[in-house]
Amino acid sequence: MPMKWLLSVIFIGLIASFFLFGGPEYFTLAGFQDYKASMLDYVDQHFVASVFIAMAIYIAAVALSLPGAAFLSLLMGFVFGRWLGWALLVVAATIGAVLVFWLARYLFSDWAKTKLQGVAAAQKIIDTFERHALHYLLFLRLVPLFPFWLVNLTMAMTTIKTRQYAIGTFLGILPGSFVFANLGQSLATIERLDQVFSSELLLAFGLLGLLMLVPVFMSKTKQSFEDK
Repeated sequence: MPMKWLLSVIFIGLIASFFLFGGPEYFTLAGFQDYKASMLDYVDQHFVASVFIAMAIYIAAVALSLPGAAFLSLLMGFVFGRWLGWALLVVAATIGAVLVFWLARYLFSDWAKTKLQGVAAAQKIIDTFERHALHYLLFLRLVPLFPFWLVNLTMAMTTIKTRQYAIGTFLGILPGSFVFANLGQSLATIERLDQVFSSELLLAFGLLGLLMLVPVFMSKTKQSFEDK
């Protein structure tokens, strides 16, 4: 069996297993109440092991594009506190994003590029993105309106370098990750996940994301003047 087919089967099998064995139930506020006490007890007795287990779970969730990332982010803050939870969250999310980026690029990029060949509009978008890859990636990471998993998969379809992708992801998720880790300390009192982001916070992230695109706008403006 070719390596691509084997990896595809493993990838799909792991996702299917997550749903078949009730994985989504553990990534909800309702499920959290059932194992909260035993989890905290385990962390108290095996703190170092808990750090590695938590990171492994988060990395796997991101790499497999599983639902529940918002809840897991809050859980990091709840279990490990604001600062350590933030650090673990950023590192684990970046590693997971790079893994799914590699997988998607290896498994699907050739197929996607074949489908997009000859589509002028798609090629123009890709060319524009790749001239300002880091700025666009920072924008997409900073604005919570774009799903984390979707950005991971979309980036794999471009020629952005892994180093740029990792740096852009790490820097772009710093603000949002801190918000999750900070709010996670009050996870036991949160009734719905949509309480996490207020309209003011979303607006602030949106403006910060637009700030990352200023160099792109300046470059386009300069180019338009030079073309006249």
